[in-house]
Amino acid sequence: MLKRIIGAAVGAKLAKNSPAVGGATGAALGAAVPWVIGRLSLPGMIALAAGGYVAKRYMDKRAAEPARLPAPQATKPVPVASHVDY
Repeated sequence: MLKRIIGAAVGAKLAKNSPAVGGATGAALGAAVPWVIGRLSLPGMIALAAGGYVAKRYMDKRAAEPARLPAPQATKPVPVASHVDY
């Protein structure tokens, strides 16, 4: 029962926060969560949670950074030949 509640919460959160995941896709992901939770061991669940936390921190940090433009490169002046010997 607890797995189904967690699955429903995950599916609703995904459907609400992500424009690519609609209501039907969120429901399908929510239905898959109890199956995944039932197959994982406790260390696997901890590793999955830690990986999700690290990924979220990384994505939040990237979203907070201003867009970086490439630095303008200094160009050397081209020497102009004032006298040419042929």
